[in-house]
Amino acid sequence: MSKLVAVLLLALLFEAVGVVFLSKGLKAAGPPVAMTMPELARWIGRLATHPSILLGVALETVFFLGLLYLLSEADVSVVWPLTALGFVLTTLSAKFLLGEHVSAVRWAGVLLIVLGAGLITWSERRGQVPAPARWAQVTGLAGSVSQPLSDASPTASLSLPQEAHGKAVESKGNDGRDASGGSR
Repeated sequence: MSKLVAVLLLALLFEAVGVVFLSKGLKAAGPPVAMTMPELARWIGRLATHPSILLGVALETVFFLGLLYLLSEADVSVVWPLTALGFVLTTLSAKFLLGEHVSAVRWAGVLLIVLGAGLITWSERRGQVPAPARWAQVTGLAGSVSQPLSDASPTASLSLPQEAHGKAVESKGNDGRDASGGSR
């Protein structure tokens, strides 16, 4: 696992610095003067030849190759949340390499993103949903949650006919009774 962590951190460092160079190059190239085809072509030409943009694209390519390696070695549900650490590195890079002012509110936002990713990763490692995520599931605050609250999903008690080898099968609820309420 330490090799995967090293690849992840190195890839995220390339991503953070790559984003900084892309931003620097895009600001230097400026926006297109007009939205005409000739002007857009000139603007794309400026972007495609600007050294900062080229370096940024190269660094982002290294990040992407690292990400491909990580996804080939580990579960996406573990790798992808860990990439949230990139928000920290990118914000630090913007602060120190571009001289951007990062307010306390921005840092709080970055912290919340990282904490959320940490919750996901922690729940994956423990094989269960942590209490805050469980609370979000129960209250409906989690828009799409990949893990059920328990072995019995909320729809397990619904009495919907199911097909098994061409024959209708009676559906049973969590209490062992069939759809009509009688026990078997």
